[in-house]
Amino acid sequence: MSESTTSSQTVLLRGGEVHSPADPFATAMVVERGQIAWVGSEGAADAFADGADEVIDLDGALVTPAFTDAHVHTTATGLALTGLDLSDAPSLEAALARVREFAAARPADRVLLGHGWDASRWPGGRPPTRAELDEATGGRPLYLSRIDVHSAVVTSALLDLVPGGTGLPDGPLTGDAHHAVRATALGAVTPAQRAEAQRAALARAASLGIGTVHECGGPEISSEDDFTALLRLAAEEPGPRVVGYWAEWGEEGVARARALGAIGAAGDLFVDGALGSHTACLHEPYADAGHTGTAHLDAAAVAAHVVACTEAGLQAGFHAIGDAAVNAVVEGVRTAADKVGLARVRAARHRVEHAEMLTPETVAAFAELGLTASVQPAFDALWGGEDGMYARRLGAERARTLNPFAALLRAGVPLAFGSDSPVTPLDPWGTVRAAAFHRTPEHRVSVRAAFTAHTRGGWRAIGRDDAGVLVPGAPADYAVWRTGELVVQAPDDRVARWSTDPRSGTPGLPDLGPGTDLPVCLRTVVGGETVFARPGE
Repeated sequence: MSESTTSSQTVLLRGGEVHSPADPFATAMVVERGQIAWVGSEGAADAFADGADEVIDLDGALVTPAFTDAHVHTTATGLALTGLDLSDAPSLEAALARVREFAAARPADRVLLGHGWDASRWPGGRPPTRAELDEATGGRPLYLSRIDVHSAVVTSALLDLVPGGTGLPDGPLTGDAHHAVRATALGAVTPAQRAEAQRAALARAASLGIGTVHECGGPEISSEDDFTALLRLAAEEPGPRVVGYWAEWGEEGVARARALGAIGAAGDLFVDGALGSHTACLHEPYADAGHTGTAHLDAAAVAAHVVACTEAGLQAGFHAIGDAAVNAVVEGVRTAADKVGLARVRAARHRVEHAEMLTPETVAAFAELGLTASVQPAFDALWGGEDGMYARRLGAERARTLNPFAALLRAGVPLAFGSDSPVTPLDPWGTVRAAAFHRTPEHRVSVRAAFTAHTRGGWRAIGRDDAGVLVPGAPADYAVWRTGELVVQAPDDRVARWSTDPRSGTPGLPDLGPGTDLPVCLRTVVGGETVFARPGE
C-alpha cells in the first residue's frame, strides 16, 4: 500500500472489509478532503476509481475507525519507552540489576527516571529500600514511580534536590511528598528530552492504530510547559490528535485550563489515589492495611468545581477509584445539578476517570447525572482475579465487584476506554479483549460494545457524536489491519458464542478469544493524512 496519502487527496480503498454501520457488508471506502465520503461494495467502487488521486488495494485487510485512548500521560509514556521500564521485572533483585545497568548507560542524565515497579507481583512483596537504590545508582538522583504512578521510591541524592526532602521517610512516598519528588525529577527533563519522549509516545500510539489520545495533565502530574508543548507539537507535526485535559480545581483551575488550551478542568483531578499504593479512598479498611486510604476532595469541593466548569462551558472530571471517592463525586455532582440544573450538568458530559469501585447505586447515579465513565479494562487483566492485587488489597468479595462494565452499559452510562499509559501500555485491541474477557464473568461486555467504547466512546466523551465511526461526513480517522477471521458476536451472548450468519447485518470484528493473535496495524490515518504505515506493506 502507498504511504503518500495526505488530507487533500481523494483516496479509494477497495478489496477489503470496512467496519461501517452505514453498510455492514462494505468492502470499499472513499476519503475526500479529510472526511469519509462514501462506503459501499466492491462493484460500486468502480465509479470512484477514475476520480481518485490514489487507489489502495486492501488485499483483504480490515478497515476500522481509529482507536481513541481516553486517558494517557504522553510524556511519561514516552519517558518509559525511552527510559527505564520495570513493568515486567520479575523480582526485586531483577529490578535492582536493571537500575544498575541503566545508571551505567546514562552517565549524563542529571536525574535518572524509571517507572513500572510493582512489588505486589514480586516474591516477598517488598519494594526497594533507599539504601539499595543508593547503591545501585552509585549515589545518583533517581526517581522510580510505582506502576500506578501514585507512589515512588527515590534515592538520597534526589531528596537532596527537593526542598525539605531530606526529612522524608524511607519507603514508597505518597501524597504531597510524592508530588514534591516527582516535580523535582521531571523538572530535570530538558525541553529536548521532553519532545523526544512525546514524539516516541505518539509514534507508538499511531503504530497501534490509535488516532486520538486524551492527555491528562495537571500541576500535580506534569507542568504547564509540558502540557502546552505537547499540544503544540501535536498541532504542528503529523500524528495522533491530542485532546488536552488540565486537572486543577475551582474557578482558578477552570481559568487556567482554558488559558492552556484544555477542553476541561478534568482528568486526574484527584479525589483519591490508587489501590496498589493503598491511597484509594474506601468506606471500609483495606484487607491488608489498617486504614481506608486518602481523600483529597470532598463532595462540597466536587460540587463547587462542577458548578464552575458547567457555568464556564468546560467539562469537569475527577480521578476516583475507591467507593468512598466515587460516592463523593456522585454527591458533589448531584449537589451541583441542584444548583445549576440537571439538564445543564448532563449536557456538559462531565467525566469520572477509573471509577473502579462502583455499587448499583453509584452506577444508577452515573446514568442519572450523565457522567461518562472513562475506564481502563487492562487494570482488571493485570490486577483482577482471585489471586490478584485487588483481592489482596480488598479481599476476594470486594474485589469481585470492581470494574463492572456490563452493569454500566445496562444502565446507559457512556463508556470511554483508555490505558492510563504508562500505568498499562498503549494496547487497544488488548484493551478490547480485557473488557470482553473480564476476570469476573458478570462484568464482561461484547467485543462489539468494547470496540465502540474504545473508538466512538472516546469521541462522545469530548462532546463529539459525529466521529469515531466510518460513515459519510465523519472525520477520516481510520486504521487498516491484518487480522484473522472476522466474526459477529450474537446479540444475546456477552462473550463466548459467535455467529457468522450474514443475515445479522452487523459489521464483523476480529476473534479476540484467548489464544488468538491480536490484529496487526498496517496503516493509521488521521484526518485523511497517513501518520503510520508499516514498512513493507
